[in-house]
Amino acid sequence: MPDPNGFLRYDRRLPARRPVPVRISDWREVYPPAGEELVREQATRCMDCGIPFCHDGCPLGNRIPDWNDLVRTGNWGAAVESLHATNNFPEFTGRLCPAPCEAACVLSIAGGQPVTIKQVEVEIADAAAARGLTPRPVPAPSGRSVAVVGSGPAGLAAAQQLARAGHAVTVYERDDAIGGLLRYGIPDFKLEKRHIDLRLAQLAAEGVRFRTGVNVGVDVTAEQLRAEHDAVLLACGALQGRDTPDTPGRALRGVHQAMAHLVAANRAVAAATTDQPGGATTGAGRAARAALPDGTPIDAAGKHVVIIGGGDTAADCLGVAHRQGAAGVHQLDLYPQPPQERDEARDPWPTWPWILRSYPAHEEGGERVFAVAVQEFVDDGTGQVRAVRIAEVTVEKRDGRRVVTVLPGSERELPADLVLLAIGFEGTEEQPLLAQFGVTRSARGAVDARADWQTNADGVFVAGDMHRGASLIVWAIAEGRAAAAAIHSYLGGAGTLPAPVDPAAQPLAAR
Repeated sequence: MPDPNGFLRYDRRLPARRPVPVRISDWREVYPPAGEELVREQATRCMDCGIPFCHDGCPLGNRIPDWNDLVRTGNWGAAVESLHATNNFPEFTGRLCPAPCEAACVLSIAGGQPVTIKQVEVEIADAAAARGLTPRPVPAPSGRSVAVVGSGPAGLAAAQQLARAGHAVTVYERDDAIGGLLRYGIPDFKLEKRHIDLRLAQLAAEGVRFRTGVNVGVDVTAEQLRAEHDAVLLACGALQGRDTPDTPGRALRGVHQAMAHLVAANRAVAAATTDQPGGATTGAGRAARAALPDGTPIDAAGKHVVIIGGGDTAADCLGVAHRQGAAGVHQLDLYPQPPQERDEARDPWPTWPWILRSYPAHEEGGERVFAVAVQEFVDDGTGQVRAVRIAEVTVEKRDGRRVVTVLPGSERELPADLVLLAIGFEGTEEQPLLAQFGVTRSARGAVDARADWQTNADGVFVAGDMHRGASLIVWAIAEGRAAAAAIHSYLGGAGTLPAPVDPAAQPLAAR
């Protein structure tokens, strides 16, 4: 029985972030571990609603009231079991998911203070890791094998589910390390890579095989993969960055896609921390300067940086720029500044609201500029960008299309030695494996799936961002679990596996 007065006795509280001057000198996570007293206090605020709308906000169907109450009563072992019953990787979602479950919490009605679901989740996950991520006993081998192409959260979730069902699973990753965007796309100050390594050790102990440096479609053909495995899951993500090819000056040196900057920075940090005790992500990351594979520097040190975009990727670039020692940073957003609180007429509870979201990186420095659009990347005369010319704009929807209107006389220049485009993604990349498997991208740049998660090629399944388009980590894990259930059925496996979503599932939204 929950405490019916918990939300009255305690306000919403999060652990204090590490001080800005300290944290921008290294690459460690922004949030320190929360004390048990704080976590139990916050879990006590959960009312265990008769109809828990947080379940509807979470595509995984996490049993949020259950593990909140288990934490409240100090039953951490049972809380770990309850959390892992629906989520393979709560240490990832607890750090990276924007928490649509909190937006759907009953306590968020009318501008209230939702339960700190994410914080409780990550503390449960870390408690499990501290005790050791014990591999789950694997049943007798089924004699069937599955190839998983891509090692992001969707691919890894599917791999673990299938291995635990007795199938032989091999994960193919074209990078030199497993983890997908978790490894090289997410900065360490949000997710230290030791969390990935701990989970990979568990998967390996459960029988999952990993093959890195294998670009399917190039190093191994689709025909070879299909000959070696009974089913294939494509989980290659949606890494085709949106660009602005028609903007004057786009070809100048110093103008890059945001992911190029993040990947280069993550690789530099990984290289600099290899010899650190325990793999600590210290300030040594600055010593290994970030660069593209061809050696082209893409480091913000001493530079005026302009980040175009207002989402998670832009905030990640902002935090990286601070840690690399940028001289100054402007973050540009096409849209006007959102309100501080939910507009019930626009986004009624329990849907995901359009509000101003400030990330830890924003309190570290830089300036946010809203309702502006880039008119030109300005050349310094040598082919290097020296400034960005912007103008104030209005944005409106007409017949379902976005119409941007420039306000006359509002143009000005911002100094820029490095420009990062963080304006979203256009779907999965065009790559040889698509043609070899006989699947094509849809008009939205994704690979469509039938109701059983198969593509138009028999025995070839798809999940995660490759199917959905760039989305949340919680959706990637949910799709990976659901696709694994479909593959298990396709292979004639005994019983059923959990399938939290279907291919047509959409986030909770007002209709």
